[in-house]
Formats: sequence, structure tokens, C-alpha cells
Amino acid sequence: MEIVFHKESKIFHLFNQSISYIIAVLPDGHIGQLYFGGRIHDRADFSYLLELAPRDMASYPFTGDRTFSRGHVKQEYAVYGSGDYRYPAVSVLQENGSRLSDFCYESYEIISGKPELRGLPATYSESDSDAETLVLKLYDTLTGVRVFLSYTIFSQFGALARSVRLVNEGSVSVYIERAMSVCLDLPDHDYDWIQFSGAWARERTAYTRKLEFGIQAVNSTRGHSSHEHNPFIILKRPVTDEFHGEAIGFSLVYSGNFLAQAEVESHGTTRFLMGIEPFNFQWKLEPGEEFQTPECVVVYTSEGLNKMSQSFHRLYQTHLIRGYWRDRPRPILINNWEATYFDFTEEKLLRIAGKAKECGIELFVLDDGWFGSRCSSRSGLGDWYANRERLPDGIKGLAEKMENLGMRFGLWFEPEMVNEDSELYRAHPDWILHTPGRSCCHGRYQYVLDFARPEVVDYIYDRMYQLLKDSHISYIKWDMNRSITECYSIEFPPDRQGEIFHRYILGVYNLYERLISAFPHILFESCASGGARFDAGLLYYAPQGWASDNTDAVCRLGIQYGTSYCYPISSIGNHVSASPNHQLGRSTPLWTRANVAYFGTFGYELDLEKISEEEKEIIRKQVAFMKKHRSLLQFGLFYRLKSPFEGNVTAWMTVSDDGREALVGWYRVLNEANGPFTRLRLAGLNAEQYYEICDVMPSDSYFGPSGQYGDELMNMGLITSDSSCGQFSDGRRQSCDFDSRIFYLKACPERMKDSTC
Repeated sequence: MEIVFHKESKIFHLFNQSISYIIAVLPDGHIGQLYFGGRIHDRADFSYLLELAPRDMASYPFTGDRTFSRGHVKQEYAVYGSGDYRYPAVSVLQENGSRLSDFCYESYEIISGKPELRGLPATYSESDSDAETLVLKLYDTLTGVRVFLSYTIFSQFGALARSVRLVNEGSVSVYIERAMSVCLDLPDHDYDWIQFSGAWARERTAYTRKLEFGIQAVNSTRGHSSHEHNPFIILKRPVTDEFHGEAIGFSLVYSGNFLAQAEVESHGTTRFLMGIEPFNFQWKLEPGEEFQTPECVVVYTSEGLNKMSQSFHRLYQTHLIRGYWRDRPRPILINNWEATYFDFTEEKLLRIAGKAKECGIELFVLDDGWFGSRCSSRSGLGDWYANRERLPDGIKGLAEKMENLGMRFGLWFEPEMVNEDSELYRAHPDWILHTPGRSCCHGRYQYVLDFARPEVVDYIYDRMYQLLKDSHISYIKWDMNRSITECYSIEFPPDRQGEIFHRYILGVYNLYERLISAFPHILFESCASGGARFDAGLLYYAPQGWASDNTDAVCRLGIQYGTSYCYPISSIGNHVSASPNHQLGRSTPLWTRANVAYFGTFGYELDLEKISEEEKEIIRKQVAFMKKHRSLLQFGLFYRLKSPFEGNVTAWMTVSDDGREALVGWYRVLNEANGPFTRLRLAGLNAEQYYEICDVMPSDSYFGPSGQYGDELMNMGLITSDSSCGQFSDGRRQSCDFDSRIFYLKACPERMKDSTC
């Protein structure tokens, strides 16, 4: 890993074993990008990469020179208005009404390690040797606005972390109207764009389309990163698949409104922009003030989409997620929501917890309905004290009773919201986001507290702090169940209303930071009506997130598969729920519900009093299996093998760091009549190693050799044929709709006749 500045050619080269990124000071003093891709040898002068030619209809900054035009060079932080007609990275409204800036190179700084971003989540370095940061300092002499472009390269990852800071060193106020976190100009447009879109209960479906001339974009204007579009985009070559070819992934470490946009201009180059959504955004920057953009992490690979994802997984597991739970396997939990909804008593909860303890489950989570007058979604939000009619000894007493059963205890909060029917709203009706003189929309009968105001955040912190201090709570599920409307704060003047969406998210981050600092051993799980805020920003505070309110195992194949393109498996919250499923009414086998949920953080969301003894015995075995293998499942090297978006079969696997263990998940949605014999090519194994193979869930019969070498499994494949192949008959594993299998592979020092796994 190294950052080199070649003084004579004015070129910066950032490189490690995987990537190179080359930046130049252009002839006009602006900053240009010459190359981003696989690692290349360093040399003193890369200026030959700056290709110039006269073009009709171009605009030129130098008198008499018809070769250099800002509209036809690759720029690092582009401004609109002086020859570049593409959408800009930055726009600053000035006192005279102009939006034209001239940010010219001034100086640079190379920093060992990685500085923090004040008030914002970001990747971090653990030592000065695992990352290095380049800061380019640009200055506009007319306005006095200085721009700091930050680039961090990590020693072990093909990744760059980029962010921007703007400082007003002038004498008058300016307004930032656009400040992207990354601007990357690519020399061609031979890319497929992959976005991860959906809606409530069907989040993060992968959609692929070819980049075409013009603009392609996704965004959120909902006040959160949203169910509809995730702040993660892939640009890949058309020939790239999971194991071969070039891809660039862009992940915004932010939880609010965002924009991801690719613009292909008339000569075939591509400008990619990502950052805070400019629509309804404006930030007043007084003299002496600064503004920091969120961070965008950019990963390049020439080895396919799995390699790109593995880089994000490892980087985020070790350099974004923090604290006590970063490297620890997560407890197996049971959540009472789909078991009871609002209809529960303390006795009911303790009975479910007792049954869960008998099955080996470790943590009981009390969901919505424990506080204030909360008996439905219409009342109580904001009143964070126990309902003594339901919980006569309060949360402290219930937590003690759970511990006496041998269970850890967790609690649900929705701290950002309030019901009109609540003591908090009656005391402070002005604390919600609302536009004076206009009606206010509700969502789920609730309103959004104005987290742009520090006093509102302070109040919620004090209520939560007192409850957590007095009770032994091991886990918090932090929910957020509606988007923001009427985004206006009565505490801010008219010329600062464009700041409220961003200030709201800063308030959320502030509350998270204070709580995890006060209670570092609590495991936080983020939730937003399922997956509406499943983003890298919240991973900085909560090491796992509830992937979706949809717990149907078949739907979860697509949700978890799409999520895995960027986010670590250890961050994906999965539960085994009741059958028929409460969202779809679909009936799926208990083994398939668990086999899907294993690949993430694992738990149950059903009433254990209503299941049979046979099912309880199956759950005991599932819990024991998860306990034995959860480190491998949550922290192993994850590979996608077959996509649910492309066929009837889904498959994935995880491999230990030393390659000696692997778990393979195989899932078929609909059974087949007289189907073909099937094999599944595996990945990530040691080609020379011999592996024992066990078909462990739900059966203990594997219709292939008891073991195979890694090269066999990766080239010929693992046999997955069952009774759907040919005539349905005895003697082979019986198959069904919504079927699944888990294969366990363990390396053996020598061939063994009988499997002992």
C-alpha cells in the first residue's frame, strides 16, 4: 500500500496489491482522474493518459488552445458552468446568484491511517499501517471556499473510501446545493448497471440494465435510504459474472436521502456520482463553517462479483462495524412479535421464554407494545416507560425474570416517532416535523419527531438511558416505521430548511453514538419497517439489521441474496417464523425456514406454545447446529452460486478462512417431475484437499461419494440429485416444493471410508 506524489508531473498514484488510482493536476489547475483499475507499476509520469483533441461545440479555457476542454477530460470533482455540461459533483450558490466555482489545486497531505469524519459514520483504520489517506486541498479565490478531497486506500482491500469537506474561508455566506461524496469519470460506457430495488417485504432485488447514453439513476427522497432503492450500485462489464471479470461497487455510508447516478455523454464516457440527494437539499455555510459529506466506499475487482462482495464484507466487518460485537458470533434469539403481536401478558412472555430455553435459545426479545398506553399502533409511541398493567414489575422486573430462566433479554424501541395519542405529543406537539399552516400526514398512525433539534434528541436519550441503566438489557431492536413528510423544522429559519433532512439523520447518528458509548455491550439491531434503512451508515452503530419484515423463506432467498452483494452475512437479521407465513400465507417446511435463516444472524419468531413436540425437537437440533457452526456461517468467506433471480434453484456457501470447512445451502422453490440429474459447482475450496461430505439438514443421507477432493467439487460439482430425478421412488431422498438441503464439508488428512461429521 502506498501513495506517491510525482512532483514534476504533478501526478498522484494510490496503489496496493489489488488496485491503482491515478490523479493528475490538470493544465487548468483542476484535478483530473487518469486511471482506476487493477494494480499497475508506478512510474514518474502518467500524463500520456490525458488525451486531448479539438472538438466542435467544445468550450476552451485557454485562449488559442482548442485541445483542452473541461467537458472532455475526466475530472475528480467537477463543477458546471465553464465548459463541462455534465451534471456536476458540487454546486455552490453565491451572494450574487452565481453557481460557478473554480476549485483549483492548492496543496496535498498524506496521512498514515484514516481520520474520523466528525458526526458521521465511516470506515476506520486500526493502525497506521493498514490504511493511508490522501487529502487534496482545492481553493476558489473568489468565494474563499476551500474543498478537501479525501481518499483512503486500505492495505488488504481493493477499496477506496472517499469523502469531501467544504470550508467557507470567505467573508460572506454561501449555500451548498450539491456536494457529492464521489465523482468518478470512466473512459467508456461498456458497463451493466446493477441496482437493488423493491418495496416493503421485497427489498433489494437485483435489477440489471446496460448503460446507455443519457442518465440512469436511483435515489431516495423519503428521509431514509428506503425500501425502494438501496444506496449501493454495481457497474460491471457485460461479460462479468460471479467469478470472472471487472466490476466496480459503490456503497454510500449514509442512511438518509441519496442519489446514485451514471451519465453517459455523447463521446461514450461515463460519469458516476453518488452522495446526498440534491433535491430539497441546501446547506447554508457561514464564514468559518464547514460541511462534511458522507463517505462513499468504492471497490474494484477483475475477479467477478463474488470477489467484489467479499471485499465489502471483510472491509465492513473489520473496518466499519465496531465494538464488542464486531467479531463475536451473535446470540440465537426468539422475538415475540409474530407470536403475540400486541396481545400479550407477562405470563405469556415468560411461558414462551421457558419453551425457548428448553430448545437452547439464548435471548428473548420483547417487541412492540410494552410501554405507555400501547395496545395498538394508534397510541403510546414516545412514552418510554413500562405499561404496568402488562408488566407489573416493569422492564427491570421482567429482565430479572428472564435471567432467572437463563435467558438474556432484549427490547424493541422506535425512538424517532410519536403517536398523537401519547403523553409526549400532548406535552410537546411542536416537536414533530411539520409545516406551519398545513395539514400533516401520518404513517402507521405516527409522526416523525424533529431530530434536527438537539433538545428532542436529548429528551429521547434521557428516557432510553434511564431505562437501560436501571434494567439488564442485552439487545435493542431499533425500529423506524414511516418515511418523512412535511420536512420542516420550526426551530430553523427559512434559509436553513434545506438542511433538515440531513440534520435529522445527524440527530439519529448522535443518539446512536451516545447510547452505544454508554452501553457498549448491548447488541443493537437496526430496523426500519424491515429493510428501509439497511445501509452501511447504520452498520457503524448497529452491527446487524433486520433484513425485511417478510419472513417467508422463499421470499427471503431473493432478499438475502441481494443483500449479500454488499453487506456482510453477519449483518443480516434472519428469523424462522410460523407456517403458514404471516405475510404470504405460504406453507414451507420447518427445515427450509431454518436452512435459509442460518446464513445470517439467526432466531425464531413464532409461538412455541402452539407447535408440536416433534417440531420442538427439530428446533432443538436446529439451534444446536447453529451454535456449532455460527462462526463459520456468519464470518466465513461467502460465495453466491445460483441466483434466485435467474431460476428455480438458489445456492450459496460459506468457507472458513483456512479452507478446511464449508457449509453449502441449496434451495429449490418448486419440485420437478422426471427432472434431470443435478450437480452444483462449489467455490473457494482447496483443490488438493479431500473433504468429507454430510447432507445434514434435513436428512443424513447424501447420494454421492462420502467425500471428494476440492478440485472435483469445484469442477465436476456436488451431486444434488434426489427423487425428482426420474420416476419418484423409494431409495432416494424424497423431494417436495420449497425444498432445501445443507451440506457440511470438512477437510480430512486422508481419505476415510466412513463420514464422522
